[in-house]
Amino acid sequence: MLSPLVAGGVVFPGLFLLSKNTLRRLPQLRWEEADAVIVSARLVSSVQAIMASTAGYIVSSSCKHIIDDQHWLTSAYTQFAVPYFIYDIYAMFLCHWHKHQVKGHGRDDGGTRPPGSTWAVALGYLHKEFLMVLHHAVMVLVCFPLSVVWRQGKGDFFLGCMLMAEVSTPFVCLGKILIQYKQQHTLLHKVNGTLMLLSFLCCRVLLFPYLYWAYGQHAGLPLLAVPLAIPAHVNLGAALLLAPQLYWFFLICRGACRLFRPRGAAPPSPRPPPGLHNGPRD
Repeated sequence: MLSPLVAGGVVFPGLFLLSKNTLRRLPQLRWEEADAVIVSARLVSSVQAIMASTAGYIVSSSCKHIIDDQHWLTSAYTQFAVPYFIYDIYAMFLCHWHKHQVKGHGRDDGGTRPPGSTWAVALGYLHKEFLMVLHHAVMVLVCFPLSVVWRQGKGDFFLGCMLMAEVSTPFVCLGKILIQYKQQHTLLHKVNGTLMLLSFLCCRVLLFPYLYWAYGQHAGLPLLAVPLAIPAHVNLGAALLLAPQLYWFFLICRGACRLFRPRGAAPPSPRPPPGLHNGPRD
């Protein structure tokens, strides 16, 4: 069990440091620390997402019996991914810290004093990224123990499908990078935004009705009868996992409306809606 955990604890921080140092030292780039940190964090998130969705596809396509069939990759990748969520909480804080330093938030003296203290920046980070930090904490403290102990080797198909929810993450990360370099109005950004919207809808929002439908097909039940046929705590867990996905999808839809609104059109409200970069990260 310790081998995948240790491997994940080495791979994700190691890839982040390798990417950051490479971006800073390449003669063609020589980026500032802030740019290198932010892009490297997006890169690691994308790599993890590709690995997770690939593992999920292998597992779900290999399990013909959705309850009893098992695949070794299910347990192995679940353990391997745990260090990623711990690392990513810190990586998100680093990104927030560098953005804070660049923008000089917290200065009330015209920039003559340094930005706010680390504690103040940390509080601002928790306020801004509370839902994402909570999501990562739940994945480590709740979902991981449940998937390893409570499942007792059953339901690898469902866990594989859940891993495939990461399909949308590379599009989210690319969108944030494009916005970081002010490429919001390029064709690439619009195509990426469309793919992000569709992948998030299919792989994160519609995933849950699909899982209910798949169980209904297995048990010979219509879709609407499945919630009544399974334990209440399963429905509660699904609802808690679906709720943030619906919120993030709402933000993505608002960002998409802003992105594709003709230039010069008046915003629908005095406060502009968040852009695509304000959507979810994993």
